[in-house]
Amino acid sequence: MLRYPCLIVDHDDTVVNSTATVHYPCFISYCETYFPDYHCTLEDYLRKNFDPGVVAFFRDEVGMSEEQMLHEQTYWNAYVKQHVPQAYPGIRGILEKQKQLGGKICVVSHSYAENILRDYRENHLPQPDAVFGWEYPREKRKPSPFPLEEIMRRYGFRPEEMLVVDDLKPGYDMARAVHVPFAAALWSNEVPEIRQFMRENCDTAFTDVDDFGEWLFS
Repeated sequence: MLRYPCLIVDHDDTVVNSTATVHYPCFISYCETYFPDYHCTLEDYLRKNFDPGVVAFFRDEVGMSEEQMLHEQTYWNAYVKQHVPQAYPGIRGILEKQKQLGGKICVVSHSYAENILRDYRENHLPQPDAVFGWEYPREKRKPSPFPLEEIMRRYGFRPEEMLVVDDLKPGYDMARAVHVPFAAALWSNEVPEIRQFMRENCDTAFTDVDDFGEWLFS
């Protein structure tokens, strides 16, 4: 019997190693051209994406207008289409076992669904049952609880039958809003503030993919 019949996974830095290899290099490239006075280390970029999240980060920290954020979004999407991140070792086995045991896999991410599905194909991961990506309007993206509410409506799951796995605070906030259990994916970075918050506030936290898999199916 599955511990959680519905596994809800973030994509970037939870399933695939993408911030360090794709998103941060893209951000630096964009800023060098359009915001040359702004500088940010990878650790700071991770910290800002964790809290307050990417929209507030770009608006309040970098100083982008709504129009500039749309322009950056177009630049970012074109960049992402040319770069496929690698899945973390062990993730494929976890997702395959979840499906083999009759469970659902849903993705809730700030990446576009088309890129998420491409990454799943390129990394030979099992097809997710549903994807809620950046193409949704802002009020329906995490940290909005809309994706979880829609999954419950669509499949009939109760909150306790679902588990959100995410590396950032917007995923945590989304899960907490509708009382869905949350597991912190800490295998993508070693930023002290992120690890401290997750360990102090989340239901459970893992720094190793294999440890997460053993716990999930124990």
